[in-house]
Amino acid sequence: MQVIKMPLFKYEAIKAKGGSMTATIEALTQSDALSKIRNQGYLPTKLIPLTHTTSPSAGMGDASHRKSGVGKVKTKVITEFARELATLQEAGLPLLRSLRSLQKQEKSKSFKKIIGFIADDIEGGATLSEAMNRYPGCFDRLFVGMVAAGEKGGILELILTRLADFMEKSERLKAKVKGAMIYPATVLTVAFAIVLLLMTFVIPKFEAVLNELSEGRELNVITRTVMGIASWIAKDYGWAILVGIPIGFIILTRIARRFQIGRMVLDSIILKLPVIGELRRRISIARWTRTLGTLLGAGVPILDAIAVTTQTTGNEVFSKLLTNVGESIRQGDTFVNPLEKSRQVPSTVVSMLAVGEESGDLDKMLLKLGDKYDYRVDVQVNSLMSLLEPVVIIVLGVIVLFILLAILLPVFSDIIPM
Repeated sequence: MQVIKMPLFKYEAIKAKGGSMTATIEALTQSDALSKIRNQGYLPTKLIPLTHTTSPSAGMGDASHRKSGVGKVKTKVITEFARELATLQEAGLPLLRSLRSLQKQEKSKSFKKIIGFIADDIEGGATLSEAMNRYPGCFDRLFVGMVAAGEKGGILELILTRLADFMEKSERLKAKVKGAMIYPATVLTVAFAIVLLLMTFVIPKFEAVLNELSEGRELNVITRTVMGIASWIAKDYGWAILVGIPIGFIILTRIARRFQIGRMVLDSIILKLPVIGELRRRISIARWTRTLGTLLGAGVPILDAIAVTTQTTGNEVFSKLLTNVGESIRQGDTFVNPLEKSRQVPSTVVSMLAVGEESGDLDKMLLKLGDKYDYRVDVQVNSLMSLLEPVVIIVLGVIVLFILLAILLPVFSDIIPM
């Protein structure tokens, strides 16, 4: 009777009490190997299959001519594609046939081409992750990395479902934050434009009338202040300064964000702001915990998972923090120690991650934290929305009242001597 040997994997891991180790383990798949290592109480950092397998990719043609006819694809379209492909894989349909089927029914012309190119590459011998990796504009490192893990572990349909769930939650969070800012931003912009028009064209016309009504008497402080501001805006190009400041700020911010040091400075300032800083911190924590938890749950080694996650935090401070975490793990430190020392992560988060690391369920704990902070962001955004509306109304009311008093006080003082 012939004995069938399971594939052998070499791995590096962090012990529960600190310190690194290197060993080998037998497992059917990479995902199975990672599960076995975690069950032994270790945190795997690197996993290398000792049985070398190759995926031919010689059949893939040059993609440069392909990308010329491909436009930008919306995240919603890619999310639907991942979910539909997962459904077809669960039904037992071959991968190539599933892609051809999705290509026929795809409405987006750009993405329809990409699906066709991916199917051609697979037909030529490439894996799904290799084919997707040629289109970074559609499939980022997170997507490709998880698909590769799903292929190695034989759980592609599960990984695609997780990806779809992850992308939907991320988009819902973005839409929630953007939606919360649209109303106050729109109202304040319109109000600013109206006040600017009043100060530029309406108030200056009252100046001569109000001076005549005062009959040589000095105008009150409010009227003089409003008239001074109106004169500065209309005659001294104050309107150009008021319009130019926010535009210049936006341009400078975008230029600064092209450089890592600029992003670090801006994100550090934002995190220190009251209310907004706390909201931004919660959004970043929700994003990186869910991303890292999803990758670890898919069987991606922790160092590779951290490298991908650093590009998805949306905040340079947390990207740098995760980079430091990866470096510390390479040197034999635990996952939570660098987080605790940074003081950027709340102590409750550190405690929960410590429990997850010790129990071997770090991925599950990260996902729980992602859901928890998603809920906190939702609550805080709703609270800010309910608070912003009356604040905006009060601010506009004060501005209008100030302008009315500037015009009416001289009139009343002439009718009713004070």
